[in-house]
Amino acid sequence: MFLKKIAESIKNNHNIIEKREINPIVQYIDKNTFKSTKIFTGIGEDAATIKNNDKYILLTTDRIRTSFIENYPWGAGYSSILVGVDDIYACGGTPLAASLIITVKDQQVCKDILKGISEGSKKFEVPIIRGHTNVHGKNYELSSTMIGEIKKEDYISAGNAQIGDNIILAVDFDGKISKASNLYYDTTTFKKSEEVLMKRKVMNIIAEKHLANASKDISNGGIFGTILQLIKYSNVGADVNLNKIKIPPKLINEGYNLETYIKMYLTTAFILSAAENDCSNLIEIFKEYKLDARIIGKIIKEKDFLRINEGKESIDVIRF
Repeated sequence: MFLKKIAESIKNNHNIIEKREINPIVQYIDKNTFKSTKIFTGIGEDAATIKNNDKYILLTTDRIRTSFIENYPWGAGYSSILVGVDDIYACGGTPLAASLIITVKDQQVCKDILKGISEGSKKFEVPIIRGHTNVHGKNYELSSTMIGEIKKEDYISAGNAQIGDNIILAVDFDGKISKASNLYYDTTTFKKSEEVLMKRKVMNIIAEKHLANASKDISNGGIFGTILQLIKYSNVGADVNLNKIKIPPKLINEGYNLETYIKMYLTTAFILSAAENDCSNLIEIFKEYKLDARIIGKIIKEKDFLRINEGKESIDVIRF
C-alpha cells in the first residue's frame, strides 16, 4: 500500500505533470530552429553550453511563478537569483552574472522584489548586468538569465547518466520552512554568504575530480521530478529505494513524512549519478561540506522509466 501511495503521489504531482506537458514545445523548438556548431549542449540541460576556447559559457533562464510574486515578492526576487545560480553549480560551473525581466503593477511590490533581488545578488556574489523593466504592467512577471563558465573537461551534463550508475541524493539538512510555501525548504536566506557558497562550490570540486556522470539541482519538481528529468535527458531509467531517502530531522519534527518531503523544493540539494567506484569518494566530499549524501537507487536501461522499491517489493511508476 505504501509503495502504491507514493507512486500515485509522484504521478499526480502537478509540477511533474507541467514539466511533462512542455515536452512537445521543447521538441518543436529543437526541431525547427537554427543550429550552430558553437553550441555544445542546448535544450535539455540545467545550463546550455557555448564553446569558448578551453571553456564553456553556461547559460540558463528561469521564470518565477506569478502566484509566488503576489504572495511573497521579496522571496520571488531572491529566488530569481537562486534558481539560476543552482543551475550553474549543478553542472560544476561558476556563476558570473545575471540579467532580469521585471513587470510590476504596484510600487511596493516592486520595491520588495528589488530588495529580494539585491539580497540574492549579494548572497551568491552575482552582479546584475542587464535587464528590462515595465512598471505599468497588468500582471507581475519576473524572469532571470544567468551566465556562468566551466572548463570543458569538467562539465557535468544532466544527460550523461550511465546504465549501472548509482543515484546519489545530496541535501543540506540545515533549513526551515519558507514563508513562500510549506513545500519550500529554505536553506539559504538566514545564512551568511560564505556558508551558502561553500555548499555550492562542492559541485566545483566534484566536477574537477570527474566523480559524477550526471547532475541536476532539486527545484520545484522535488526529488522525483528531478530524477525524471535527468533520466529523460539521459535516455535511461531509474529504480529508487524509498528506504534510502532520509528526511531532515527538522522536517520530521514539523510533521513532514516521505510523501510530502519528495514534493519539496530543496534549495541546496542535488541529484547525481556516478559509477560505483566513485561513490564513496563523492559522498565523503559532500559530507566535508556539510551536505547529507547517500545512494538512493540505480540507473537502469529502460528509457524514461521510473520504478520505486522498498527493498524486496517494487512498483512501476511512470514513463516520462
